Amino acid sequence: MRDFVQANDFFASLKSTERVYLLVRHAERPHITAADADYGAHVGLTDAGRERAVALGKMFPPEGDAVYYSSPVGRCVDTAKCIAEGRALAGYCGESQGTGCAPGTSLPEITPLAVLGHLYVKDYPSYLDVLNERFYQNICSWIDSDDHPAFYPLHERAEEVRKFMLEKGTARFNIFATHDAWVVPTLVHFCKMHFTPQRWMNYLTGIAFVVNSDGFERVVPVTGMESGWLDF
Repeated sequence: MRDFVQANDFFASLKSTERVYLLVRHAERPHITAADADYGAHVGLTDAGRERAVALGKMFPPEGDAVYYSSPVGRCVDTAKCIAEGRALAGYCGESQGTGCAPGTSLPEITPLAVLGHLYVKDYPSYLDVLNERFYQNICSWIDSDDHPAFYPLHERAEEVRKFMLEKGTARFNIFATHDAWVVPTLVHFCKMHFTPQRWMNYLTGIAFVVNSDGFERVVPVTGMESGWLDF
């Protein structure tokens, strides 16, 4: 089983001709309880989460343009904004939607995409049941059996997620900020990682598809934290 590569090591290893498509979990958020009527959609980032997302943005190489996509949920939008802010503080903020922005000016536009909020959801009413009860257990049951009424078949859908990212991203750095529930199955498919309700993925952790000038692609599990794992 592969383990996560530290983000600073990952970015330092990149060649100038390589493109990056990064699917990453949002930064740290406050605890969400079962009493949250909107399942935490209103919850933003903690101060520590913002700081770590900015720090991750500073690790990106300054050369090359960047575009930022996110789930419409606020904590994912905020994560993408903080990563963009960090890259600007490091000396370059890249381009967004074809419009460049020099250091010290306004940050790139963050583009919310509804699909990033439910990448693997097939049946939303069934997914609400997952949100309401035993979330991690239900996700892991789906991953282990590849069969759950709420979700698409994992391995087929993971390939579609990858295709979507590579077709959507237009820059050297293409950041897709989303939720752990969608990063986890992507890591399972491409990196053969194993998750349990007691051992889960960390914030600011995800999977990078790296494409060189010849079209060759490699896959790297990446974390912007000290470890890509959370133990409950």
